[in-house]
Amino acid sequence: MTSLADTFSALLEQKKYAAIRDVLVTMNAADIESIFEDLPAETLPFYFRLLPKELAAETFVEMDPEEQEMLIKGFSDSELSEVLSELYADDAADLVEEMPANVVKRILKQADPDLRAAINELLKYPEDSAGSIMTTEMVTLRPQMTVAEAIKRIRRVGFDKETVYNCYITDDARHLIGTITIRTLILAEEDSLVRDLMNTNVISVTTLEDQEATAEALAKYDFTALPVVDGENRLVGIVTVDDAIDVIKEEATEDMERMAAILPSDKPYLRTAAWDIWSKRIPWLLLLMISATFTSMILSTFENALAAQGALLLFIPMLMDTGGNSGGQASVTVIRGLSLGEVEPADVLAVIWKETRVSLLCGISLAVVCFGKVLLVDRMLMHNPEVTVTVALVVCLTMILTILVAKLIGCTLPLLAKKIGLDPAVCASPFITTIVDALSLLIYFAIASTLLHL
Repeated sequence: MTSLADTFSALLEQKKYAAIRDVLVTMNAADIESIFEDLPAETLPFYFRLLPKELAAETFVEMDPEEQEMLIKGFSDSELSEVLSELYADDAADLVEEMPANVVKRILKQADPDLRAAINELLKYPEDSAGSIMTTEMVTLRPQMTVAEAIKRIRRVGFDKETVYNCYITDDARHLIGTITIRTLILAEEDSLVRDLMNTNVISVTTLEDQEATAEALAKYDFTALPVVDGENRLVGIVTVDDAIDVIKEEATEDMERMAAILPSDKPYLRTAAWDIWSKRIPWLLLLMISATFTSMILSTFENALAAQGALLLFIPMLMDTGGNSGGQASVTVIRGLSLGEVEPADVLAVIWKETRVSLLCGISLAVVCFGKVLLVDRMLMHNPEVTVTVALVVCLTMILTILVAKLIGCTLPLLAKKIGLDPAVCASPFITTIVDALSLLIYFAIASTLLHL
């Protein structure tokens, strides 16, 4: 995209505006936005004005809030009104949520009454709910309509709707009673009634349903849109698959950040100030650093044992790393299962039983290899007489028990977090590693004290 940005900059210097427009109109809005990212910020309003009205609105939706704010401030009232007239209600509501108060006031002033009412309606729903990501622009039909009447209505009102493939059947009180696809209507006889063709087994979500659960429902049923109803089963909007993809992307990014002990951020990395990145990372780093004090306390407690058998110190990093890695594997597997709906907190016993068997298989396998490694490398090749067969046995037994404990902690903590309403991703690798480090040392010195009589 950078080469295209350079080409556009050169064309702009040569004042070949028609050539720039001819290239832009052949491109997708998302690709145009990618090019705009590489162009000087002060030139964006000019490029934006070269776009046809509909493509300009689509490109505007793809932009980051900072770019949108800059463009809005550069728009005349008529230009802003034109852009808003091409936006779907859910995109306009998202725009209002991201903008500062002075910009919001101007947006609402230039929006037509219907769009302004739709924005206010969408903004009343809680953040991260189905109501907050839905659009109110869908095609509704009546059950007593004929196919010919339904198609005529779709042609009349469908131009400004976000999707016309799925149409929704409502009664006089707007209760959702069925759905029908445009394919069904086109293939049916013109005098057939909608009520005889519609699907009455309607799958819907409520306005207060979590947005992630809504996106999962779209993926589960392979829908392109999902109807959203209020508490009395009245149709109030739909969530389309493009919005669901955005939610899945957002939630996956948030989970990855939490699993890496970072507070979630909604800004692209290169556009996030170093100070903001610091503020997202430092709280967890401080907590994990302080919690690691327990590891130091354990080492201090067994200082005499280490002095008496210095060889024990050689294997502490290996045991702690193995435990942390094992716990991380279990936690990530369970967190993924929870996010996909494959695992529920009620499955805790089944998960524990499975991870117990896996941990024993992993522990024994690693212990056998470790036993040979300790005697061959640490004792013979490194000529360390303190590394005896008994020391090797201590290390291997510790490894088996550490892996068992680490995997049990790794699989149960996310389930517990989910049960009490926390994000399971919080209980991922960094947090589990800190706990396992302390427990692995306790197990190590307990076995060493018993077998080596320390």
